[in-house]
Amino acid sequence: MNDITKNLSLWIIISLIIISTLQKSKQTKKNNLIHYSNFLSDVNNNKLKKVIINGKKIKITKKNNYKYNTYIPIYDPNLLNILTLKNIKISGISNLSPNLTFSLILSWFPTLLLIILWTLLIKQIQKIGHKNTLLFGKSRAKILNKDQIKTTFNDVAGCDEAKEEVSELVEYLKTPEKFKKLGGKIPKGILMIGPPGTGKTLLAKAIAGEAKVPFFSISGSDFVEMFVGVGASRVRDMFEQAQKNSPCIIFIDEIDSVGRHRGNNYNNNDEREQTLNQMLVEMDGFDENQGIIIIAATNRPDVLDPALLRPGRFDRQVIVDLPDIKGRKEIIKIHSRKIPINKNVDVSIIARSTPGFSGADLANLVNEAALFAAKNNKNNVSMKEFEQAKDKILMGTERKSLVITDLQKEIIAYHESGHTIVSIMIPDNDPIHKVTIIPRGKSLGTTFFLPEDNLLNISKKKLESKISTLYGGRLAEEIIYGYDNLSTGSSHDIKTATSIAKNMVTKWGFSPKLGPLLYSENNNDTLLEKYDFTQKNNSEYISEIIDQETKKIIDKNYERAKNILKKNINILHIMKNKLIKYETLNSKEINSIISSSKKLN
Repeated sequence: MNDITKNLSLWIIISLIIISTLQKSKQTKKNNLIHYSNFLSDVNNNKLKKVIINGKKIKITKKNNYKYNTYIPIYDPNLLNILTLKNIKISGISNLSPNLTFSLILSWFPTLLLIILWTLLIKQIQKIGHKNTLLFGKSRAKILNKDQIKTTFNDVAGCDEAKEEVSELVEYLKTPEKFKKLGGKIPKGILMIGPPGTGKTLLAKAIAGEAKVPFFSISGSDFVEMFVGVGASRVRDMFEQAQKNSPCIIFIDEIDSVGRHRGNNYNNNDEREQTLNQMLVEMDGFDENQGIIIIAATNRPDVLDPALLRPGRFDRQVIVDLPDIKGRKEIIKIHSRKIPINKNVDVSIIARSTPGFSGADLANLVNEAALFAAKNNKNNVSMKEFEQAKDKILMGTERKSLVITDLQKEIIAYHESGHTIVSIMIPDNDPIHKVTIIPRGKSLGTTFFLPEDNLLNISKKKLESKISTLYGGRLAEEIIYGYDNLSTGSSHDIKTATSIAKNMVTKWGFSPKLGPLLYSENNNDTLLEKYDFTQKNNSEYISEIIDQETKKIIDKNYERAKNILKKNINILHIMKNKLIKYETLNSKEINSIISSSKKLN
């Protein structure tokens, strides 16, 4: 393709040079053209040596050998007599002379050359198109042979239920006769549903690694092209290859890019729909016991076409959710296998302090910790590097260039001390992990908590404790500096606390006045539920009660936090001084400050 393009480009450049030369030649001739009256003047003044008459065109040579051209505007019968009397040499050119023929060829040459070049170009494009059409409709799936796959179930953690659910696929791929004998049918399609980074691709590859079968991997977007019919051709080719390599696994990542609802007028795509139709036909076309299992992954099950989810296609859905504390601990251990870990590293603390982290996030955490250790020229990764890596992922890089005045630093220290003291003194709150006033990202300081258990159901008491803790920072500033000198550092705390209180009233039924009714305007709570765009509009009376009940919860916990800080004002001052001095305090140092202050009292 490149050689053809280069040759065509060369031809075009040559033709342009020739055309340019001819145009210049014509222009030169035009420049030597004079008026007929000037020619007659030269004849009368005996300045001419020779003339060549070609129809109405006259080529003139003067006695000083200067040449020019002119045209006879009208027929002049006396011209030849005048030229003869002046002793000027006269000659003529026949209309069929070679010079005239050559001039005609030259005049038509640029047009002919362009026609020839366009003909060659079209032929080459047709040849290229014919060759590439055979490859354009080929599947783009990456094929891994059974010897190339090293991933097994030992490399997958944090999704024990999902592993258990797909383990029978391994047994079927290894010993299909066991199932055929009893007439059992293994599902053709497995749909893995879960947030990004939870290990859906890794789990699919582990199934192939355990069963020792080929693994076809492709993304849903690889099927869809601009040209209609290409995606369907790639689907057919992929299934043909799979049948030749059965038993095997076909893994389609991000299937929602090709498997969206059909017939949507707002997002209609004929090529995508044809590709989806071909996929549905191919899944119906092979036998259940042929040894081909299709595994698809998505984090948007709500947009999939119902035809994909019916029995006989992707009829088994496996949930691969975010890992719990135990799962996070196992994932960290797996990613730490090739990294020298210091003895002081407590994996359970790291797992407890990373709620909401996916498997990919934890892999990034371990990698960042290793990079910090290498940067500090250490031989192993300690707990300090893990803490630095976690802070960087959660809040961003440390802002060392940020200039903070002593007063601002004091305000931040009081603010974070307020959060810390209220969280320790109030019941049913998560244990404190550490508090820091080192600015990172958009945060000027942060208080970290260490959940002891997985967050499943939250009690009303615990929610109110969270609200009190959130207002601890603002109240510390108010007690020390007064209401008129409050800063804007509590904006996120107020937003979070208000959201919790409003949900307690409108969604969780914690308002005695409104009772256990849903007053929320949307129900998009979880990833696995379909989006519900219907809105529940409350009356003005109900909306007013919601606001009153929300404020009642906020006021109650606001006053509780204020009373706690006033009673422990000495601890607030001591913790502020420690934070200004050390910038970061861990749980042991915080508990030591509180216990020593209580003894003094």
